[in-house]
Amino acid sequence: MSLTLTPAGAEAAPAAPLAADFYGFQAQLSPTEQQHLARIREFLDTEVAPFADDFWDRAESPKHLWPRFAELGLFGHAFAETAQFENSNVYRGWVAMEISRADPSTATFLGVHSGLAMTSIDVGGSPEQKAEWMPRLARGELVAAFGLTEPGHGSDTAKGLETTAERRGDEWVLNGAKRWIGNGAFADLVVIWARDVADDQVKGFLVRTPATGFTGTKIKRKQSLRAVENADIVLEHVVVPESDRLPAIRSFRDVAIVLRLTRGDVAWQALGVAVGAYEATVRYATSRLQFGKPIAGFQLVQQKLAIALSNITASFAMCMRVSQLQDEGVQGDHHSAMAKAFVTVRMRETVALCREVMGGNGIQLDHGVARYFADAEAIYTVEGTYDMNNLIVGRAITGIAAFV
Repeated sequence: MSLTLTPAGAEAAPAAPLAADFYGFQAQLSPTEQQHLARIREFLDTEVAPFADDFWDRAESPKHLWPRFAELGLFGHAFAETAQFENSNVYRGWVAMEISRADPSTATFLGVHSGLAMTSIDVGGSPEQKAEWMPRLARGELVAAFGLTEPGHGSDTAKGLETTAERRGDEWVLNGAKRWIGNGAFADLVVIWARDVADDQVKGFLVRTPATGFTGTKIKRKQSLRAVENADIVLEHVVVPESDRLPAIRSFRDVAIVLRLTRGDVAWQALGVAVGAYEATVRYATSRLQFGKPIAGFQLVQQKLAIALSNITASFAMCMRVSQLQDEGVQGDHHSAMAKAFVTVRMRETVALCREVMGGNGIQLDHGVARYFADAEAIYTVEGTYDMNNLIVGRAITGIAAFV
């Protein structure tokens, strides 16, 4: 079944509530948002979810879907100048959750392109840069990546970033290496964060690929988010014109703004992983027969499902509130950090419970949970580890930083 887009002027039916939405949080979306969510959910359930295991198994990104993402506005729905309709951060969170529910790798691909990379341009770019890049990225004509993490620096990038930028007249010369860069092997544009050798401040650069001295090599043999084509990037005397430097980025404090705005999206993605695993497990438990009846009829199985649904419900509440705070313009780093830490640890527990319910079948792709179980480990770590996010919250509680 292929996706049929709603004609202009016609209204799609509101999205049917998810069984995993036990407290009915979806009702807080506007009618227009629910109608668009219904279109997206249909597309995900028919065009993405049925084939996600195969792409994951082959470690390939489903590039044939990119035109469909553009049709649905998934590339630029978070930005006023490229969104198909005015929407809230709560709606955007629901979209991230729905995509992750169908396929966490696809959600991560879009989180890098539409989240980290496009947000960097939106926050740090000049009017000319936004006009050049944002519409084309929103239409899916170009794919973007975000280059912050380095081989030796993840949690300590604020202090330890080693990639350098040296100004020479109207150009900058970049040298260094990046690791775990989603979309980095095929992106048309890579946002590179580098330390200015003159003032020791972190600055952002738009690197157009292919570029002399730029190499992106796909990382192989990873066992989580396999359909995300992460890359090792090497920069050897890569020349970038001053016009491709993000002018509003003056220090790592500005980079932190980008991370604050996107870290909440990772919490929504983690929620989607938990929901996807839970739904697959309920289907399995109600059809798998042991001792003459469905295993869903056994007390210990029902207990696991109840714990999983409770985790999901608590995570919905936290994700919803963080997005509401963003809509209100009062979201802080500690809000995003708490959501990311809490929801990812609840996700981790939920997918483990779901795998338990499936027994030995839980480690095979064909039964619907193994992919979520593996992907949860990467989502638990990206955009700040559990420990680092808790320390951000701890700093907000005490006023004392427990890290340099």
